[in-house]
Amino acid sequence: MNDDQLLRYSRQIMLPSIGIEGQERLLESRVLIVGLGGLGSPAAMYLAAAGVGTLVLVDFDQVDLTNLQRQIVHTTARIGDPKVESARETLLALNPECRVETIPRQLDEAALLEQIKKADLVLDGTDNFATRFAINKACYSSGTPLVSGAAIRMEGQITVFTGEPGGPCYHCLYPDEGEMDETCSANGVLAPLVGVIGSLQAIEAIKQLTGAGKTLRGRLLLLDALEMEWRSLRLAPDPACPVCGSRD
Repeated sequence: MNDDQLLRYSRQIMLPSIGIEGQERLLESRVLIVGLGGLGSPAAMYLAAAGVGTLVLVDFDQVDLTNLQRQIVHTTARIGDPKVESARETLLALNPECRVETIPRQLDEAALLEQIKKADLVLDGTDNFATRFAINKACYSSGTPLVSGAAIRMEGQITVFTGEPGGPCYHCLYPDEGEMDETCSANGVLAPLVGVIGSLQAIEAIKQLTGAGKTLRGRLLLLDALEMEWRSLRLAPDPACPVCGSRD
């Protein structure tokens, strides 16, 4: 690291669980962020600010007025712009040293797997079960850690899947296709809630990349923002899971 980097990341380097070695790991890391909406926005901003070397942004959508209530990586002036390009502009303004690659389209199974194999970690900020299942399958087959988050109405959740033998995957948590109308556009969402869950995703990503502390592997953290109550549940692998159940 150079002197400017030592100064920029000094408050993080001071942490015994991070230190210079941990910061160097972040600078060398490549993180794939799928979805630049309510979750991906704060997660991407904090990962860029924290010094993750390369962020790969995937989103096929454009910035819409209805996004701005919660998707803080975008601005009013960028309505109509591709979300990945809007996010890229914000992230480079935060940290010009961060390398930001953009993919402004939906990835098919082969392309998704190719990008996930290149990444040190994947952060899922999507809002539909089909995409989450596809990301989970590719992450598990490639052994790439996955930080999964979700938020709707006034409820949020987050967990980490590492792909290690004996651990659960996202399909163990949701063995069916889920409810297709469980989206923010159909149900609404509290703006700061996605900020909380997205920020937690960034924390878990940093911990996983640096080896700091204990991640949420094997645990599901739930937030009821209306009552301001947190719960933590143990996640067990499903022996019949079509994704991870057949692995010894």
